[in-house]
Amino acid sequence: MLTRREPEAMGQADFPSRLRRHWVGYHQSVIRMLLATDSDSVHHALDAALGGDGIEIARVRAGVEVAAAVREQEPAVVICDLQIGNMGGMATCLDLRMEAEMGRLPETKVLMLLDRTADVYLARQAKSDGWLVKPLDALSVQRAVSAVLD
Repeated sequence: MLTRREPEAMGQADFPSRLRRHWVGYHQSVIRMLLATDSDSVHHALDAALGGDGIEIARVRAGVEVAAAVREQEPAVVICDLQIGNMGGMATCLDLRMEAEMGRLPETKVLMLLDRTADVYLARQAKSDGWLVKPLDALSVQRAVSAVLD
């Protein structure tokens, strides 16, 4: 006989409410996220903080790849590093906003990863839904993503 455990029984009671896994019968819903960073350490930190069953994290290494990935994957949130390859996080966020305004992309939540507190100004100018100043820790990442998705 198949049985299923409720999320609280699996130690997920402290996981932010929006990211808590939602069970539908024996199947689990999936939350898609897109990470735009060329830093392997940022990728590993976010994968450790957010990855697991029910969460898919796709990665692109350049800002110019983000719009196509959003069009193809339709993520719930784009997590965008401020310093990425040939098109920085600010320009990438602005591009997503303009493409959505023109109807060429779906509206997408954007969380920016900033290098310093002074960069909050840039995140606001880029119309980011939220931001997180590095260094990253698992709880801060989970809370920031949850806040952006609510």
